[in-house]
Amino acid sequence: MAFQATKREWSELYTFFRLLADGKVAHGTPQAKRNEDNVWPIAMIQREEHNGTRRYYIEGETIRMETELKEKVQSGAPVLTQSLPREDFAEVARLVLEAIKSSADDEVTSPDGVEEFLDAAAIFDLEAKTEDRTDLSIAFWHPDAPLAGFSVRSRLSTMNPLLDGGRTANLKFEQTGIKFATPTVNKINALPESPTEVVDRMLMIERLGGVLKYADVADRVFRSNLLMMDLHFPRLLAEMVRTMHIEGISRVSELTKLMRETNPLKIKEELIEKHGFYEFKMKQFLMTLVLGMRPAKIYNGTDSAVEGLLLVDGSGEVLCYHKSQKEVFEEFLFLNSRFEKGSVEKDKYGFLEKENGVYYFKLNAKIGLVKR
Repeated sequence: MAFQATKREWSELYTFFRLLADGKVAHGTPQAKRNEDNVWPIAMIQREEHNGTRRYYIEGETIRMETELKEKVQSGAPVLTQSLPREDFAEVARLVLEAIKSSADDEVTSPDGVEEFLDAAAIFDLEAKTEDRTDLSIAFWHPDAPLAGFSVRSRLSTMNPLLDGGRTANLKFEQTGIKFATPTVNKINALPESPTEVVDRMLMIERLGGVLKYADVADRVFRSNLLMMDLHFPRLLAEMVRTMHIEGISRVSELTKLMRETNPLKIKEELIEKHGFYEFKMKQFLMTLVLGMRPAKIYNGTDSAVEGLLLVDGSGEVLCYHKSQKEVFEEFLFLNSRFEKGSVEKDKYGFLEKENGVYYFKLNAKIGLVKR
């Protein structure tokens, strides 16, 4: 019986099947192209299901699967083992890719034969069930090699953000310049919902003589996390988000170039030109996001279980980025990420709000990968 799943769910499964079928993965360039000179062989892929761990060993033309059921691990029960032809994974990967590409909707119906294969491969969860945010863990070169955890992003579907907005990622701007009467504030906040409602309110504040001046990070934990980057980083991030709304520029690389020119932190020209201060800080921040920083979780500089990113491009090619190749990974993130606009209603930003007699205007920080 056919079932439906989102393109993002199918993309994660596609990545898993494609890697097992190929038995290797090429690293990507900063421009998200395949690097033929840097290909890593895959020996085993580990995936978490709701009822236990699955390990898929590549052994010639066969995939040997081992299953550890959670309820039986402590009892010392034997690991369940079965084998499937490797060509089956290649065929299912092809079917899934075709289904994703041919569907105009986000919900994609399972192709004929795929559900039966999922049952045979003991795959019941389309997205891996992990607490450490890894989607797949891979042993390269040898099955007993240390596992490297990866998150999957696909340009064939919507992508989870690198920095998920949410209320904890709000930045506060104090409204200065002129003191607005309550009716004026109500008029500003009453501007109708639209894709430009936030910038419309910002421009209206400006037209009426108001000035939005960076004040603070709304959430205490996120503030501390940003300060770990640099004591001035919250101000830089706030200025980039503000500029994104005002200028309509979203790409991180383009906004960073603008920061070089406007120099919001008022640092020395030598630091900007010779040391590439603004580029360095943004690359460091993006890499930190990929490797584990979250707005609402205390960050102490320790990387999470995620060591890299697997990117599915528009043609279905799977590219690998790993923290051991830091410069390439950072440059890829820098060139291929953008600021995004979160839900105004859900994330509670974009309005003048009074706190202790002072009006503040919140903006939301959200960063994701570009689709192309």
